[in-house]
Amino acid sequence: MSIYKEITVNGLWKQNPGVVQLLGLCPTLAVTTTAVNGISLGLATALVMAASNGTISPVRKLVPSEIRVPVFILVIAALVSIIDMSINAFAHPLHKVLGIFIPLIVVNCIVLARVESFAAKNTFAPSVLDGFMMGLGLTLVLGFLGGIREVVGKGTLFSGMDLVFGPAAKNIVLTVIPDYHGFLFAVLPPGAFLGLGALIALRNWAEVRNSKKTDMPQSNLKPALNH
Repeated sequence: MSIYKEITVNGLWKQNPGVVQLLGLCPTLAVTTTAVNGISLGLATALVMAASNGTISPVRKLVPSEIRVPVFILVIAALVSIIDMSINAFAHPLHKVLGIFIPLIVVNCIVLARVESFAAKNTFAPSVLDGFMMGLGLTLVLGFLGGIREVVGKGTLFSGMDLVFGPAAKNIVLTVIPDYHGFLFAVLPPGAFLGLGALIALRNWAEVRNSKKTDMPQSNLKPALNH
């Protein structure tokens, strides 16, 4: 079980794609205008990563090394097409909002990087978990960044829920700041850069603080003398 725990911790914290590896910055900065948009694209990416790793791992020894990258990209493209058509069929308004960024998951370096560095070298179960946890780590970053930008920019949280669950979900939207006139800077790309920088700084601060606690001696008391 230690390997599965290590994979989980790496995906969510130590090697988080959004704030540690800094991969896939294009969708991170462009889509995270709201929490719903960020979480939706993040979950779509997580599903693609888990499915890609799970598909490549069983056939990794059958694919010649000379053509492994084209084969990996073809597999990823097929899975992204399935996700894209599914979102278009079941959540068409959300599909219109996310637009080109769903098909662009094909060229997202996070997906290909995990297939190449992990799934091509490990068995099925760890590969699927690695893909999903890396995608989930990215989803958390996209969700937090989208939430921060939405609250600062619009004064609301979870706006756009109706895009996923229909008109009945409009009541789920939370008004964090009543009578708020908005702050356009937070919704524009510069706000995304500042928000992501704040998340990276917060994660690094927590890591440094945790390492200092670990390095501190357990106790400054001297052992009692034996009489």
